[in-house]
Amino acid sequence: MTGLARANEAATIGEPARRRLAGFARTLRDNGFRVGLAETRDALQVLASPAALRSSSLKSALRALFCATHSDWDRFDEIFDAFWLGHGMRQRQILSGSPAASRAPGRRLAQAHVPQDALGLPDRVERRSEGADAAADGRGRREGASRVEALTTADLRHIVDPDEVAATHALAARLARVMRARLIRREQVRRRGRRLDLRRTIHRNVSHGGTPVELAWRRRKIKQLRLVVLLDASGSMSLYTAFFVRFLHGVVDSFREAEAFVFHTRLAHVSPSLRDRDVTRAVDRLALMAQGIGGGTRIGESLATFNRWHAGRVINSRTAVMIVSDGYDTGEPERLGEEMRRLRRRCRKIIWLNPLIGWRDYSPQARGMQAALPYVDLFAPAHNLESLAALEPFLAKI
Repeated sequence: MTGLARANEAATIGEPARRRLAGFARTLRDNGFRVGLAETRDALQVLASPAALRSSSLKSALRALFCATHSDWDRFDEIFDAFWLGHGMRQRQILSGSPAASRAPGRRLAQAHVPQDALGLPDRVERRSEGADAAADGRGRREGASRVEALTTADLRHIVDPDEVAATHALAARLARVMRARLIRREQVRRRGRRLDLRRTIHRNVSHGGTPVELAWRRRKIKQLRLVVLLDASGSMSLYTAFFVRFLHGVVDSFREAEAFVFHTRLAHVSPSLRDRDVTRAVDRLALMAQGIGGGTRIGESLATFNRWHAGRVINSRTAVMIVSDGYDTGEPERLGEEMRRLRRRCRKIIWLNPLIGWRDYSPQARGMQAALPYVDLFAPAHNLESLAALEPFLAKI
C-alpha cells in the first residue's frame, strides 16, 4: 500500500477515534510499552480496516503491533479490556493517556478508566476470611494477590501487623533476587553480537523500504554492575531500618559484587554478616557489629570513614553507590558536601534513596540533604517495595 493510500485510509477515521487511539498509545507507554509514532500510525490503519469492526479482532491486531516482549504480551489483554471495554475494574482509576490531559492544570486526565491491576498496582485491599464461598468462586487466589500488591505499595511505616511485616521482609529479599536476575540477563544493543535484535533492525531499515541493510545485534554486558549500599540506621530512620536490613541481606546474597555498610554516628562494614543464608542469624550478627544503632546521624563523618578506608577496595568504574538516608545530619553540612564530592569522583553513579520523598508535601530542606544533592545522580523515594523495584531501569543503564 502506498503512502497516499495509507493516508487516505487513515483519514476516514473520525477525530474522536483518533484521540481515543492516541490515549491508548500513551497509556501503553505509561505502562512500559515501547510505542512510538510508527506503531501509532500503523494502528490508525488497523482502526480503519475491517478488523476494527469486532473487539476480538481489533485486540489481536493491536496486540501483534504493540507487544514486543513476553511481559507486554501478558499484560496487553488486561489493559486493552480496561481501556476499550471497561472490564475488570472495581473502582474508577485516573491515569494519563489522553491528549486532553495535558491541558489540565497540575495533572493529566484520562478518557478511559484503567484498573490498577493492569499497571501491576493494587486496586483495593480486601480482607476476607478464607471461607468456602471464596474458594468456590476463585476469589481466594485473587485475595492473595491483592494482599501481596497491597504490601508492595503500602508505606512501610504503616505496616504494623507481625504477619505483614514478615511477608514484607520476604518480598524485599525476593525483589533483590529478581533485580539481580534481570540485570544479569538484560542485553545491550551492539554493532556486533550473538543475537539479532529484530525490532530495532526493522526500525532502522524503515528508510530502506524494509530491506535489512543495517542490522542491530544484542549481547550481554561484559562488565557487571557492582552495588555498594550505605544504610542510615539512626533513630530518625527507625521505622524503615528493619525492612532495609532484610533488603540488604537479599542484595548481598544475590549480587556477587555487592558490599553493604550501616552508619549512624559511625560506619560499620556488614557484608560478611549478611552473606549468612540464615536471615535471623545474619540480622543478629549485624546488630552486634553496628552497636549504637538507632542513635544520631553523622553522615559526613561516616562517608569520610568510607572514603578513607573502604572506597579504594570496593569501588570500581562500574560501581553504583546507593545511600539510604533521610538526610538529617548532626554534623556540619560542609563536610558532608566535601565527602560527597570525593565519593562522586570515584564511582559511576550515586543513588540517594530517601523514604521521606514518599510523604506528602516533602521537600529536601535539611541542610545535610541540600549539601549532598549536587552530587547525586538519582534522588528517589524508598518508602515501599514499589519504589525499590523502580530502580531497576536506572541500574540497567549503568
